[in-house]
Amino acid sequence: MSKYVIGLDYGSDSARAVVVNAGTGEEMASSVKYYPRWMEGKYCAPTANQYRQHPLDYIEVLEHTVKEALSKSPAGTAENVVGIAFDTTGSTPAFTDKNGVPLAMLPEFAENPNAMFVLWKDHTAIKEAQEINDLSAKWNIDYTSYEGGIYSSEWFWAKALHVLRDDPKVRDAAYSIVEHCDWMPALITGTEKPDNMYRSRCASGHKAMWLEQWGGLPSEEFLTALDPVLAGFRSRLYTDTCASDTKVGNLTEEWAKRLGLTTNVAVAVGAFDAHMGAVGAEVKPGALVRIIGTSTCDIMVSDYTEMGDKLIPGICGQVDGSVIPGMIGLEAGQSAFGDIYAWFKRVVAWPVENILAKTTLIDEATKQKLIEETLDQIIPALSAEAEKVPVAESTVLATDWMNGRRTPDANQLVKGTITGLNLGSSAPLIFRALVEATAYGSKAIVDRFIENGVEIREIIGIGGISLKSPFVMQTMADVLNMPIKVAKADQACALGTAMFAAVAAGVYAKVEEAQKVMGQGFAQEYFPNAGNHKMYLELYKNYQAIGQFTEKNLFNS
Repeated sequence: MSKYVIGLDYGSDSARAVVVNAGTGEEMASSVKYYPRWMEGKYCAPTANQYRQHPLDYIEVLEHTVKEALSKSPAGTAENVVGIAFDTTGSTPAFTDKNGVPLAMLPEFAENPNAMFVLWKDHTAIKEAQEINDLSAKWNIDYTSYEGGIYSSEWFWAKALHVLRDDPKVRDAAYSIVEHCDWMPALITGTEKPDNMYRSRCASGHKAMWLEQWGGLPSEEFLTALDPVLAGFRSRLYTDTCASDTKVGNLTEEWAKRLGLTTNVAVAVGAFDAHMGAVGAEVKPGALVRIIGTSTCDIMVSDYTEMGDKLIPGICGQVDGSVIPGMIGLEAGQSAFGDIYAWFKRVVAWPVENILAKTTLIDEATKQKLIEETLDQIIPALSAEAEKVPVAESTVLATDWMNGRRTPDANQLVKGTITGLNLGSSAPLIFRALVEATAYGSKAIVDRFIENGVEIREIIGIGGISLKSPFVMQTMADVLNMPIKVAKADQACALGTAMFAAVAAGVYAKVEEAQKVMGQGFAQEYFPNAGNHKMYLELYKNYQAIGQFTEKNLFNS
């Protein structure tokens, strides 16, 4: 009988379960479900950059997606599932009690956003991140040095410190802290207690300043110098971490029953979505994998010889074993990519949603169909018109910092800009400028790697935009002057997670073997236009100049 594995990909809005044949990489079935409370807008305050998710959302979509995917699979699949693995967004931490239960699961905290998982894009901890950077700069050990030298408000300690300061009730009840990617495997294997929990090398190294050479997490002295409210947490967290080829345990009887599986199912250590997505896209040394969605995450792996003692400034970390065990994992990314296009869609759709929606000139059913059709066609129509504009006539200039800047050199205070407007500037021209801005942001990341001696021989794109938007991908290829391959797997993150599940279950000895057998190759490749690239080099200088001016003079406080 064939052996099957399940990859669970927890994104910002929804989770997806994919059932994969471990011997071939064939996807047998999948299921996706949106987080119900999140979709109602609960526990979030966008104007305050607060984004929180309830752990019950994670549990409910786990049960739904796994059971539905299995119901779509061939008969006999469930009893032959041998492994499960998770990827999640990150850093997405939550406070727990002594039993490792997230506080929001307790009745007294059930509606308290501070007791919930703090989603990666929550930017309420900008002040705390700056304090970490300031203290690290004068401490005897720079704990940010393997995380690009700049700690972000999107990361573990900044978020923890902000919540502890903000909420005395949570502060009094909190015993430990857990990342989303660590909690899911612990939950279904019965290893939730902090002393028993397996901790992800990926999450801890990239977001929590963990490094084996300095004994794990930052010292108690450093943390309490930040703020005494952090006292004791280090000793209640962890010293050791594991790569995702490690087996946490097997499904408990309770969870085997809830998911319709057996207790023979091995569960792997979790990791962040982008890192597992890079594995699913067959990352290897010299390849930069771009996970392109609402934001981007850029992942590379490098062998120890190439990296040597290099410390690359301004990226999101370099961590031994965070992507592929036995290699250094490198992370960068843009805080907004598809989100920028979605923002512009909301801007131009305002009359549709606020004026047309109120008209009495047509019947309600027709009106709703008209609104839906218009909203669905905005981005495709803008792309089609913007694509017709020659680069030489692309006179509007934008920066891509609408959600701050992740890399190079994290700064969540900066804002996006649009300039070069005149009375002839149309919606397609502005949209083209936004697409070019996201490509310029991509070039800034690529240049940072190359400037620091990291060779990039190929670029691989994964995610919905890479598969569905030729205009965006061609623009990026022209700006970067590099070919871009697009991974065939439309669920590369879940596929990479399934690969790790296969290793944890003993189907393969290492993840590189799983990649060779389970990888799905590439759907297409975009090649750069040399003439366009030459013009984009000059426009990129303007992008840099506008960015430097606004960061220095307008949006840095």
